[in-house]
Amino acid sequence: MRLGQTGDITQGVIWKQLLAFFFPLWFGTFFQQLYNTVDTVVVGRFVGKTALAAVGSTGVIVNLTVGIFTGLAAGAVVVIAQRFGARMGEEVHKSVHTAMLLALLMGVFFTVAGFLLTPWALRAMNTTPEALPGAVLYLRVYFLGMIPNLVYNMGTAVLRAVGDSRRPLYFLMAASLCNIVLDLLLVVGFRLNVLGVALATVASQLLSAVLVVLSLTRAHGAPFQLFPRSLAIHPRLFQAILRVGVPTALQSVMYSSSNLVIQASINSFGTDAVAAWTAYGKMDVIFWMTITAMSQSVTTFAGQNYGAGKYDRLKQGVMVSVGMSTLITLAISAVMFLFARPILTIFTPDHDVLEIGVAMVRFLAPCYLTYILIELLSGAIRGAGKSLVPTLITVFGVCGLRLLWLFTAVPAHHTIEMVEASYPITWTVTSLALLLYYRLGKWLTPPRETM
Repeated sequence: MRLGQTGDITQGVIWKQLLAFFFPLWFGTFFQQLYNTVDTVVVGRFVGKTALAAVGSTGVIVNLTVGIFTGLAAGAVVVIAQRFGARMGEEVHKSVHTAMLLALLMGVFFTVAGFLLTPWALRAMNTTPEALPGAVLYLRVYFLGMIPNLVYNMGTAVLRAVGDSRRPLYFLMAASLCNIVLDLLLVVGFRLNVLGVALATVASQLLSAVLVVLSLTRAHGAPFQLFPRSLAIHPRLFQAILRVGVPTALQSVMYSSSNLVIQASINSFGTDAVAAWTAYGKMDVIFWMTITAMSQSVTTFAGQNYGAGKYDRLKQGVMVSVGMSTLITLAISAVMFLFARPILTIFTPDHDVLEIGVAMVRFLAPCYLTYILIELLSGAIRGAGKSLVPTLITVFGVCGLRLLWLFTAVPAHHTIEMVEASYPITWTVTSLALLLYYRLGKWLTPPRETM
């Protein structure tokens, strides 16, 4: 195993190791979001708010499809990390090839299903008539690039599982630069508008997929080296991936489903509200990529330490991550609250859209603290191979309660604030339930039961 490409995190200073994972993951997510944000800026500035609403209306559907696969990739991270921590080289090899073939098969499925179902899905969300044509065009082109998208996501999951969080960062930097250049060329230069943004996104995803596959095929002598001819579904390892991945994917589906209802609710307030929600979402992503990066760090940390039988160290890592995430979240919330207007102005100069967007930021930013335990505790428990109970808690706490709120409270008091209130209410309830399970539940069983 070549030094510097993988990391053993079963020993050493915990906070340093978590940060060593966190920063590459954070910057990786930053560059991934950067080209999405550039899409929004270019469309909002050079095409108009109708096109901005069109691209924004597709976000929930994109997150739904990618989220399903990301859940399965999380299962691969846990399975590979546990075996890597236990020094089971042949098991790592088989797990990697099972996971990568799964990515290819899921990519084909999502490409076909997404292309065919796009118009129906957008109409079901009450996408505004003026935004619908652009939204259909964007999504259909996006789904044509689903195979490289999923291959990249699974490839980076493999690298994260063995402690390599740097190369995915470099790949995303390259993809982000590609996207920015193509956005400006196709939208500003050739005036392809929404089509140009979609083509730039797909090209960037293809580049990142090629880079991650090359890195895996050239990992000479490593148990995670990828051999295309060895791609196969190994039933026992496939089942292990599904045991963690399916509940995680279900959780993502339920999240996205509730967000579909939220998007539909926002759509009912008109184009200005949709454009404001889109712009806020690009600002809001700073928090999400931060807590997601920390959660992924905790999952890998927990997986390797669980595989090595170091349970006390696993729990110490969770406490350290909670402390660091709390401090970071407080800083992010304060900056967003104080500088909401100048930041949102980056995405749109429209006065009416800005007024709605600022109100959204100042309502939701102070509530972020109520969410952090959901990601961190779920990540740690998932790293130990137990994802069913956290998924059920999240599904009923966040998604079920949120849908109940949206279908009862919002129709009775039809305001944007009532839609937004569904977030902090459900985050608080779910965080408390997960904390109880983390403290009292029997989720730290011996590895033999899950490996």
